[in-house]
Amino acid sequence: MRFGGEITRRQGLSVGASAFGLTLPQLLRAESRTSPSTTKRPRAKSVIVLYLNGGPSQLDMWDMKPNAPEEIRGTFEPISTTVPGIQICEFLPRTAKLAHQLTIVRSMSHNESDHLRAGHWIMTGGRLTRPITAFSRLSRDDSPHMGAVVARELPSPGMLPFVILPEYVSPRGVPRPGQHAGFLGARYDPYTIESDPNLSGYDPGPIIVSDHVSTERLRARRRLIDQLGIRSTVANDAFGKDLETFRTTAFDLVSSPAVRKAFDITAESDQTRERYGRHTFGQSTLAARRLIEAGVRLVQVNFVRHDGSNGGQGYDSHSVPPSPPHLKWAKDELLPPTDAAFAALIEDLDDRGLLDETVVVMMGEFGRTPRLNRYGGRDHWPGCYSLVLAGGGVTSGAVYGRSDSIAATPIADPVSPNDVLATIYHQLGIDHRRAIYDRQGRPHVIADGEPIHGILV
Repeated sequence: MRFGGEITRRQGLSVGASAFGLTLPQLLRAESRTSPSTTKRPRAKSVIVLYLNGGPSQLDMWDMKPNAPEEIRGTFEPISTTVPGIQICEFLPRTAKLAHQLTIVRSMSHNESDHLRAGHWIMTGGRLTRPITAFSRLSRDDSPHMGAVVARELPSPGMLPFVILPEYVSPRGVPRPGQHAGFLGARYDPYTIESDPNLSGYDPGPIIVSDHVSTERLRARRRLIDQLGIRSTVANDAFGKDLETFRTTAFDLVSSPAVRKAFDITAESDQTRERYGRHTFGQSTLAARRLIEAGVRLVQVNFVRHDGSNGGQGYDSHSVPPSPPHLKWAKDELLPPTDAAFAALIEDLDDRGLLDETVVVMMGEFGRTPRLNRYGGRDHWPGCYSLVLAGGGVTSGAVYGRSDSIAATPIADPVSPNDVLATIYHQLGIDHRRAIYDRQGRPHVIADGEPIHGILV
């Protein structure tokens, strides 16, 4: 898929893996031009975003209101956690045992009730102002995903910096805005897995050379490029002087045992895979942990939503027929895999000494209405919702912000999408107020918000 005439990172790797042309070396060379811009000593090195596509209900997960009428609170019961005074949904039992390692933000708020506009905002920090429909796609005029900014500011030598799995958010088959590098250009686009790691035919894509392509064959392809005279035709211009360095890096990426190992989820024990859950979200989250451990800077795991086909409605649970009832869907299909994957990830990162240097954020684009609709579902509600943070210098065992009696409005410490992104950049040592420039040369601050200092150690 091409955007604005440029080649995507995945396509570049495919070309690099097959012929070692100029595309991937150009990508790598361009990335080297930028150096990290830091405002402080970085507390975190990497980020994992667990994106609950569709909009998770604050009232049925993190901000329950047991004293509200049933048409508001629903039928789920709150349970105690490892932190006195903090309760969450009964169908998040494993997460409840880890509350002492988490911070729940209960005062998220913005004013975009459309999936595309809200998703773009929470992933980029920028407002989507162009006309859109339900089928609008990625555009090079849009703001860059935070993973693209991280890839630009904090290159990851020998490893891809930004990965999305198991697929783009694209419930109607079209990748929604906000998930690539936008106006920063294709060189900072994510590497997208586009395959389900829970299936036996899991394919991480062209970054992994097929088993039938030997290392010697790869070397032969590289020699062929040299024999064709490409080196001599560019040797005298500024681009050509360092092209060989980046061609070598491209070769290393697609032939590196470390890269192959990072993407090989079958290397995990059956016991570990069971802990994450034998479902798409669980195995994708496990793959994210492996990638972060190998040096990827930011991984986003999307909770799969396929409207009208396999995968279901995700967290977009209006319950309008023929969609399943909201509470039953949440109990059976949403909360169990979310609980398993999230809890296993926090446990694993902690056991491996990675939690202190990895920011984990689990969020959606907005919340759900306080009052159940006539079908027993909940509709879009951006005015007040919740998300959860862990690791990377974030305070643990805490709740930040407070909502009113029906989780409709923040009544203490409201937090915007820009504040969340500013907090993540701050922990990575990236100056969130620094300007980046669009294709017309106009300046934009990286994130027009403020770090949430009340949740930072």
